Amino acid sequence: MVRVKPFAALRPPVDLVEEVASPPYDVLNSAEAKAMAGEKSLLHITKPEIDFDPMPGEHDPAVYDRAVENFRAWQDRGWLRRDGKPCYYVYSQTMDGRTQYGLVLCAHTDDYACGIIKKHELTRKDKEDDRMVHVRIQSANIEPVFFAYRDDAELDAIVAAASSCEPEYSFTDENGFIHRFWVIDDEKACARITDIFTSRVDAFYVADGHHRTAAAARVGAERRAQNPSHDGSEEYNWFMAVCFPSSQLKILDYNRVVKDLNGKSDAEFLAALESDFVVEPAGSEPLAPSALHNFSMYLSGRWYSLTARPGTYDDTDPIGVLDVTVLSRLVLDKLLGIKDLRTDKRIDFVGGIRGLGELSRRVDSGEMKVAFALYPVSMDQLTAIADSGMIMPPKTTWFEPKLRSGLAIHTF
Repeated sequence: MVRVKPFAALRPPVDLVEEVASPPYDVLNSAEAKAMAGEKSLLHITKPEIDFDPMPGEHDPAVYDRAVENFRAWQDRGWLRRDGKPCYYVYSQTMDGRTQYGLVLCAHTDDYACGIIKKHELTRKDKEDDRMVHVRIQSANIEPVFFAYRDDAELDAIVAAASSCEPEYSFTDENGFIHRFWVIDDEKACARITDIFTSRVDAFYVADGHHRTAAAARVGAERRAQNPSHDGSEEYNWFMAVCFPSSQLKILDYNRVVKDLNGKSDAEFLAALESDFVVEPAGSEPLAPSALHNFSMYLSGRWYSLTARPGTYDDTDPIGVLDVTVLSRLVLDKLLGIKDLRTDKRIDFVGGIRGLGELSRRVDSGEMKVAFALYPVSMDQLTAIADSGMIMPPKTTWFEPKLRSGLAIHTF
């Protein structure tokens, strides 16, 4: 079973939360972050290169030093204050009329090392290393990771009770998403939450934040090795996560755009698709995939429906059944010569939050030649793959809304 505990968070005063809270570090580039960040924004801590003019590279030692300086300054100025005792927290997000309720808690680094915290994507060492530096120099998890767990009715009831009163924080972000936050400081309720997780919840599933999770686990192991008096009670054994019941989560599509047709004309490419797909012209209006193994394609101003022919996929294989696998094998590799999605510069990826219009825009602009929209992966598929120990292909899942950073920070 998973190990969890409450913690005394550093967090903003109520009247400053909208100024401090920020999008995650990895959804904005440096120029976007600089344009967005107000005086008190957490972006000065998570992307401190924005404090320089001209901006240095984000891995410059001066940038890391500024991150530490700013984190200390935000506390000294009272823009981040520590709760008086360990608490659990409820964090809800509302998008398009759908609300998901997560528990903000500390998970154990050993649970990641031994596979109780399950991943579905490979991480890149360079990105792990960068996040590890940030965790190490701050002795803090500045930004949370995003986990899912199998639904538990009693946990749902506790969260519902906690969120039935006025929230500590409530604000609407620049995308129109509503963020609310409650504090659970009752010791009996906190003890019961701990008991339920440690006795009934057998796994956490990393939804978003694979690199931050890996980095936190590595820093925990590093601190352990450096501490001859280590006894397991130290705070560095824990890291911050927001954990949602899997039934409340919705995975959006994660689509592909490609720069060229690998030397083929439009007619040659369409003819080549016919061997593995039923290809149907669908006009100029955006077309969404209708079901698993149905794809939408935008080429030269027209949308097409592509339906994979029976026998071209294996629905008994947790990886083979995924439409990202079907498209990669039958189109990107076979027809377009794209072998490695992580390194090939001819392909790019578009999260479903941007809409189908972004696909046609990038093709119509001449930047890209063809776009493919995919049917979203389900949470059942994600958990089945994670449980099997398999890894999804790159750029398979897109979760929205993203967790807001700065509502709670865990230090150790």
